Amino acid sequence: MLADPFTIAANAPTPSLVMAITKSDGYGSERVDTGGNGYNTVINHTPGKNGDRHYFKITLTKDATNPYSGLVQKQTASVSVSVAVPPFGFTTANMVDLWEALVDSINDAEVTMTRLLQNQS
Repeated sequence: MLADPFTIAANAPTPSLVMAITKSDGYGSERVDTGGNGYNTVINHTPGKNGDRHYFKITLTKDATNPYSGLVQKQTASVSVSVAVPPFGFTTANMVDLWEALVDSINDAEVTMTRLLQNQS
């Protein structure tokens, strides 16, 4: 079990987040930022005959002005990662290395999250 709450250090423009459990069962948890910044996380672990699946999602909900109506409405954005681990052939270290390869790919100057969000592939 992860610490309750766990703290995510500030990394501008995101403030420091203290994520406390709001729901938990044997397969995961939901957490909310106690600072009221609009962040939530969902963590799930799903065992299966073809391997295990691990899922982490972070969402940010905020009030935004609709450019068409001028009304202020709640909007939610999310980013998630799903890790599928086969039942054999891959160690935890192999999976960590695969994660690092993903992060390094996205952070590479020739790729970047900005370019991905601009539909470049």
